[in-house]
Amino acid sequence: MADATLSKLLHLVSDGESTEIRRSALKVLGTVGTKDGKVVKTLLETLSDPEDALRIAAIESLGELQIDDALKPLEEFVRKGGAELEPAVHAASLLGAKGANRMGKIMNEVSPSVKSRIAAILAKSNTGNALVVTAHGLLDEDPRVIDNTARSLAMEVPGYTPTQRHALAKYLIESLSAKKVPPKSEAALLRVLSALHEAKAEDLFWSRILPPHANEVRAAALHALSDAEPNTEKRLQALLACAAERDFSIVAGALMLLKKVAVGGKNSKHWVKLLEAPDVATRRFAVEKLKGVENADVARAMLGELRHPDRNLREDTLKALLGYDAGRTAVLEEMLDADEIDRVWFLARALAPVSKNLKTPLRTKVFTHAAKYHDADDRRAAPLLFFLREMDHTWLRDQLEAKAQDLRKKKKYPAAIGYYRLLAQDPACGEETRFELAATGLKESAHNLAPDHRNSDPSLNQFTRLLQNPAFDLIGHVNKAKWLDADDLLYLGFHFAEQTHRAQEFGKHVLEMVVKRLPKSDVAKQAKRKLKSEALL
Repeated sequence: MADATLSKLLHLVSDGESTEIRRSALKVLGTVGTKDGKVVKTLLETLSDPEDALRIAAIESLGELQIDDALKPLEEFVRKGGAELEPAVHAASLLGAKGANRMGKIMNEVSPSVKSRIAAILAKSNTGNALVVTAHGLLDEDPRVIDNTARSLAMEVPGYTPTQRHALAKYLIESLSAKKVPPKSEAALLRVLSALHEAKAEDLFWSRILPPHANEVRAAALHALSDAEPNTEKRLQALLACAAERDFSIVAGALMLLKKVAVGGKNSKHWVKLLEAPDVATRRFAVEKLKGVENADVARAMLGELRHPDRNLREDTLKALLGYDAGRTAVLEEMLDADEIDRVWFLARALAPVSKNLKTPLRTKVFTHAAKYHDADDRRAAPLLFFLREMDHTWLRDQLEAKAQDLRKKKKYPAAIGYYRLLAQDPACGEETRFELAATGLKESAHNLAPDHRNSDPSLNQFTRLLQNPAFDLIGHVNKAKWLDADDLLYLGFHFAEQTHRAQEFGKHVLEMVVKRLPKSDVAKQAKRKLKSEALL
């Protein structure tokens, strides 16, 4: 710059007509000036000017010109903590390592609030030394200073040059390698290091996700690994252990990483542990990841969630189990093993819509259990029969009929009646089955001829119902039922002989059948007497 121009600028700084003119002159000196002795002297003198704006402009110009002699007055401004602090710190950072180190020394001597302001400015510095000095604040004893320093550094990371990033990362890694770093500082160091995306730091993060590291350190490490993948079984198990804990900050970080991991038959045994996690969200996450894994052990483990108090978890689990073969089979096995009637009903109703997707051999297993419960008068038979009816109505009907007939042929009439009654509950029950129920009931009837007893006899009531269908050959069926003895027929004919019209005609034929089968027996004589008394001979 020409001497005349420089002299004019110096004159404007000292004797300008207004503060704005003087301030503009100071800025021009900082931009195009030199380290000329007059310039330095003028700028240093301006530091004591009563105008804040001029002092700040002088500080900025001294920093731009990198005037080493300004370091001491800059330090005084920083210590005072006034409006000049920020420009003074920035100017000092422009003086190289000497200025940055001086600011670092001051940070150890001033109040936390001033310390945070210094750190915030140094974090924006364009020098690696200044960043390292700022990072010292991460090891401060005051939590506020640690947080403010970490926030300032992390916010400025996108603007750092590769050299700055390397210098800061090196310092952070070295600090983390030191012994006895307080948890608060360790967590802050991890947060800033993660913002740098330093590849060499990944192992360092993985090593800190499990105890005995403090929870805040573990949470910071997990957050730093948000883009990483657990590419070893050890790391996967470590993440699963974190997800199964109570601390939400740790659980959330682990789950974010586990979302990207596929679950298969080989590693599913590790994921099952999440189904016992204290946090409901973790359990629902596990159910979502495990659904569809064709593994019987996994399906059985998921069954426990059907008893959890959280309704959404129960519904998610049930939906997942019903979506694949192993899950449906597990639910069915649970239904068969359940002791509580309400639970059996719950599982039966849940399985019913997908019952046709179950393998056919399972029907026989369910029927065996239903028959066992039915024979023991156990109420659990009802939901199992409901399930089988929904699964294959025709098949169940055939099974019940076969079971009833087998018992009747073995003369186990009470048990046979129980199965015929089950069949009769079906509105579509045929007349053949109702006849079997009526005839088998005769075998268990007391054959008490008193009118009141006969009118309330279930077997006779069934015969009455059958007589209402003219198309059904009731007398023909009675004639073919050779397992009905004379006493059964006498009781049957005696009752209906007292009726009218078709019912009386039926009674007459039955009594005549008794006479024909055993003409010389006492039973035949009773039958003849009844026919005579009712004027049917």
